[in-house]
Amino acid sequence: MSVQTLSRAVQLESFGGPEVLSLREVAAPQAGPGQIRVRVTAAGLNPMDWFMTSDAETAARFGLSTPCGFGTDYAGVVDQVGAGVTAFAAGDRVFGGAMSRAVADYVVIDVAGTIAVGGDAHRTPDGVDDRTAATLAIAGCTAAAALAVVKPGPDDTLLVGGAGGGVGVFVVQLARLAGARVIGTGSATSANALRALGAEPVVYGDGLADRLQAAGVTSAIDLHGTETAQVALQLGVPAGRITTIAAQVDGITPANGANAAPGAIEEIAGLVAAGRLRVPITANFPVEQIRAAVELQAGRHVHGKVVIDL
Repeated sequence: MSVQTLSRAVQLESFGGPEVLSLREVAAPQAGPGQIRVRVTAAGLNPMDWFMTSDAETAARFGLSTPCGFGTDYAGVVDQVGAGVTAFAAGDRVFGGAMSRAVADYVVIDVAGTIAVGGDAHRTPDGVDDRTAATLAIAGCTAAAALAVVKPGPDDTLLVGGAGGGVGVFVVQLARLAGARVIGTGSATSANALRALGAEPVVYGDGLADRLQAAGVTSAIDLHGTETAQVALQLGVPAGRITTIAAQVDGITPANGANAAPGAIEEIAGLVAAGRLRVPITANFPVEQIRAAVELQAGRHVHGKVVIDL
């Protein structure tokens, strides 16, 4: 059992943009009863990471106060096991989420916790590398929750707004595995990336409804804002077959990754291990370059995921 006393963690002393992020030397956390400590090898970035810490009011909504850590998705190896823990052992490869504290050398996880409270951990399947595993928790759970709302199948044409983003790459592929035809909105430069995922690309923006008039859209998931949801309503898609993740529209049920069905993330990890679902990693950065990584990810034009190496 490691008793490492010092470690590195990305922290912020005030809320704001990438400029407030600093890599600091901190006391290494220690696993207590019912907990494991993970030596983090990779941390995946998500829009929620910088959104939550962008200002004090938003941070307070998520229960965050300064000083605090940064990042939620992680992957690594268990190196401490607290009293009473039988589900994991030192040396186990794991992945999961620990809200706003994952970009660090070590993260302590409550074995019975959730991403938002105490963190969660899942076994990393053989055949899934740590960088890929570090992209799964938030995006995978969010995609699973959104698909559970609209339930696309072989008779469906699913419209996905923001299909090339971190959640979109999961939504598109999972919907295709369910047999649905998928149309994905994005910029003109994202067309090839969307085709590679199995989606038919369409440019977002003015005239989107006209461009989709003959497409036969039957369901929609808006991963960016409300444009896709509003267009789907214009096209006659029932409100019950539309969902959003980043905004709310009257009459439409929003999706939240916290509500993903039990076992959903393990199923997604299994699909990755089997080669049936791939996660495009656009860029990986050493932890010392955290500000540059967040600037890239926050630009919202990344096709896939950004990962931090520790």
